[in-house]
Amino acid sequence: MSRPRTIVLTGASSGIGAAAARQLAEQGHTVCLLARRADQLAEVVDEIRASGGAAHAYPVDLTDPDAVDAVVATLRDEHEVIDVLVNNAGRSIRRGIADSLDRVHDYERTMAVNYLGAVRLTLGLMPTFLEQGHGHVVVSSTMSTQVPIPLFSAYLASKSALESFARSLAAEHAHAGITSTIVYFPMVRTEMSGATSIYAAMPMMGPDRAGRWLLKAALDRPSRVTSLGGAIGQAGMSVLPGVLTKVVTPQIRRMDKRLARRVTD
Repeated sequence: MSRPRTIVLTGASSGIGAAAARQLAEQGHTVCLLARRADQLAEVVDEIRASGGAAHAYPVDLTDPDAVDAVVATLRDEHEVIDVLVNNAGRSIRRGIADSLDRVHDYERTMAVNYLGAVRLTLGLMPTFLEQGHGHVVVSSTMSTQVPIPLFSAYLASKSALESFARSLAAEHAHAGITSTIVYFPMVRTEMSGATSIYAAMPMMGPDRAGRWLLKAALDRPSRVTSLGGAIGQAGMSVLPGVLTKVVTPQIRRMDKRLARRVTD
């Protein structure tokens, strides 16, 4: 087992974040759990403590700059060392660009959580990482940034921005012991994916397995965690983006139609 670490994890009240929190605590690590929903967050913390793990709850709205500054101050005050930050909280919207012409607020709200909230929290903890001479930042992203996916422009733009930030962080500070991992999840069965009704008929990764991906990212610290399909898609988009887009996007539209038929049957 790796040495005990103190790990800050956002989006920890349910789904992937809650699963990862339990798994990290089972391995002896201290988890500092952040989420908007204080009641559900408390339930996850109570469950971990009942099993003998070390967990702390920090309810916070990542879209509120003052609240983020306050929780950063509390984290730094209560934990002498913070080894890992896992930016897992996220918001998704499935809507075509043509249907979003008068809905720029969808993009603003998505960026506020997925990008600006994560960046603000990371910047807040950077002084700790720099002072102690080490730190690792994990960002939860999606396989959909590796291949051309329609109908998620707000979500994918925010995740792509966060990926670029994470790569810049490693490029600037890896020599000083501060690194990053991007986790490219396929579709995962969570509340967020459940908001799209047709996805009820789609085979998906379960939250426990997805949690293990975050555990690998936090403890082993590879530059990325992805699937074979995601890696192939990413390579294809680097070499032949036009060809891959023409091939993949019609298949996705056909898949959506098949899923819709299954749901209504």
